[in-house]
Amino acid sequence: MSTFGVLISNRSFFPDHLVLEARETLLACLEKWGHQVITLSPEETKMGETMTYDEAVRCAELFRRNADVIDGIIICLPNFGEEAGIADAIRMSKLDCPILIQACDDDFDKLQLENRRDAFCGKLSLCNNLYQYGIKYTLTARHTCAIDSEEFAADVERFSRICAVVKKLRSARIAQLGARVMPFRTVRYSEKLLQASGITVETEDMSEIFADIEELTDEAEITAKMEEIRNYGNIVPGIAEEKIRRQAKLILAIDRWMAAHHCDASAIQCWDSVEANYGCAACLAMSMMSQRGLPSACETDVMGAVSMLALLEAGGVPPVYQDWNNNYKNEPNKCINVHCSNYPACAFESKPDIGNLDILATTLGTDVSFGALKGRVRAGGMTYLKVSTDDRRGVIKCYLGEGAFMDDELPTFGGVAVCEVPDLNRLMHYLTKNGFEHHVAIAQTLCADVLEEALGNYMGWEVYRHS
Repeated sequence: MSTFGVLISNRSFFPDHLVLEARETLLACLEKWGHQVITLSPEETKMGETMTYDEAVRCAELFRRNADVIDGIIICLPNFGEEAGIADAIRMSKLDCPILIQACDDDFDKLQLENRRDAFCGKLSLCNNLYQYGIKYTLTARHTCAIDSEEFAADVERFSRICAVVKKLRSARIAQLGARVMPFRTVRYSEKLLQASGITVETEDMSEIFADIEELTDEAEITAKMEEIRNYGNIVPGIAEEKIRRQAKLILAIDRWMAAHHCDASAIQCWDSVEANYGCAACLAMSMMSQRGLPSACETDVMGAVSMLALLEAGGVPPVYQDWNNNYKNEPNKCINVHCSNYPACAFESKPDIGNLDILATTLGTDVSFGALKGRVRAGGMTYLKVSTDDRRGVIKCYLGEGAFMDDELPTFGGVAVCEVPDLNRLMHYLTKNGFEHHVAIAQTLCADVLEEALGNYMGWEVYRHS
């Protein structure tokens, strides 16, 4: 869960008991919801509030001391609040993290002086000041709400995910293992634009991975990884032990490289260098990394790895990486999505088969093609995302939306899915007119709201949300 800097506002001529009650309720709720809190105590300022300039200075100092652990800031308005003090505290803290603004409801029968809040109005004044300062912020679903309500609990959960996406991307390290496949100009990208957003790309030639494999001599470790592979999926008949061993050693070498370079996700030259020069497919290694929270994209598509990482943080579910691939019968809002595949095992409707590549094996040969996962993607709601660097315009852009994986008939092979997306043809028009790639990252959860806010408001990327 998250660690929040909590800022309790006040305006002096409103009743003190409203501030005390709001502070106590908010801190109790955040603890109950699993979050950590950093906030002023009643010993540091009156009621632990931030109202005056001196109190703003103290709040800013507290937040600066804890900058490394604060994921986001929650501002609570028990009443109208003192907008200048809040804005000054955030500005002086120098924190650049997501901010959630909560304003308490007035009760219709408690509008007399001793219970009046006016937070409905104060929220407008606060946001006006933050806007003037150039400070970005997030709103609750409803303009005002009760702290202990289910709707505010949902606001905080969404905000926690927004914080996770922003924090991860602003310091993400993406591995590019291997060169871009020569014809795949579609996966070209700008490292410099990514670096401007805090994302570092670490590159390595596949020959170095192969050299690392030669250094693996711990037979117990290799045997244990082979057993893990057997438990991970159903190995199809006719696969020799040596092929499983090759996979185990490739997985171990890549895992060690990822750990040594502190990478959060990867994009791998999955064909055809690995097959031609080592003798197996890379899909299984990528799948197992994705399964344990290190998303891995095909065909050295670094922007795919970025997309998968954002989805993982937003939804908490290991994403798949697919092609928008085929139309579906005569249903314009459905299409077939496939890959060879490298999907995490949890994405399939049942334990996947592990066998040879299908199409690629026709040219590479079955002897060097073991390692592809095969099966049907589990039906249910999904969120899709693709991030791209637009080098011609010097921006990072993305599209996203929600739809569903369907259980319709699908007579094809590999890692397969039928996707349903509202007004799919309009989405395809947008992708083609704006130069997006044929790849897409998809997570089996609904998290488009989180992504839109995190990537658009805080990362500053251009976001198109399809609906």
